[in-house]
Amino acid sequence: MIKSKYVNRWMGYSSALAFAAIFMVGCVSDVKKDDGEGVAVVDSSATKLMTIGGSMFSIPSPIQTALLIEKSGADYNKSFLNDAKKVTTYATNYQKALNLGVYGADVGYVTIYDQSQDAIKYLGVINKLSDELGITGAFDQNTIKRFENNFGKRDSMLNLVAVAYRSSDAFLKDNDRMNVGALILAGGWIETLYFSTQIAVKDKNQDVINRIGEQKYTLNNIVKMLTQYYNQPEYDVLVDDLIELAYDFDAIDIQYTYEKSTVDVAKKTTKINSKTVVVITPEHLKAIADKVAKIRNKIVGQ
Repeated sequence: MIKSKYVNRWMGYSSALAFAAIFMVGCVSDVKKDDGEGVAVVDSSATKLMTIGGSMFSIPSPIQTALLIEKSGADYNKSFLNDAKKVTTYATNYQKALNLGVYGADVGYVTIYDQSQDAIKYLGVINKLSDELGITGAFDQNTIKRFENNFGKRDSMLNLVAVAYRSSDAFLKDNDRMNVGALILAGGWIETLYFSTQIAVKDKNQDVINRIGEQKYTLNNIVKMLTQYYNQPEYDVLVDDLIELAYDFDAIDIQYTYEKSTVDVAKKTTKINSKTVVVITPEHLKAIADKVAKIRNKIVGQ
């Protein structure tokens, strides 16, 4: 198998991050609940565990970061979204899968900010891409109708998105199409990183900056996940771009302070008290934001 200088260089480098990635990533346990229509779903903000080629990858849900962005006080910014009209320009399955992930992150973002009309529009776009990729039933008219019936109920709306994505994921696994699943995850992650870097450059919110810094470990997982398909058409450019971004992330100083977790036996909950602080200059943050925007714009066609 022929790989570029970026991938060959990365293979040795990535092993040094492997333990740190497992140690630092915060996996959120599934939380069973009812969406009000008798549907038990998992927590829509849960970290995604995906197995490809015998390796397990941990990818945080786009909703985790969207919730943090809203909590930071950042205003809703419609210009962050990928234009729904572009959906007709995506010709290959590679483009469709990546942008299905992008639009999925957009749905999470607009839902967090209670932008129901935008959410309906983007669910329609997702339905179109899902149909073209052969992921049947996940984002169909029934799902959209249920979404409309839950206007104003943010948790229920987020749960419906989670149900649809679990359905898609199960379909892809059952039909041995994990390369499509990998692209969907990557597209969603890149879009969410785009949101957070743009906001961090403008607002300098430390919680958002911390979340960005933590993504150096997720980025390692994304690269390893996609490298398995490097010799397939179109993958090589994306992988090379992400490896270049990873070297920028490597220069981020992450200071981790361990504090013992607090367990509430009665409530069956565990509170994580350890702290992560990211130290990064404004210039370095801006450089990362610009590179993320460049990668994202290649994906969406801008």
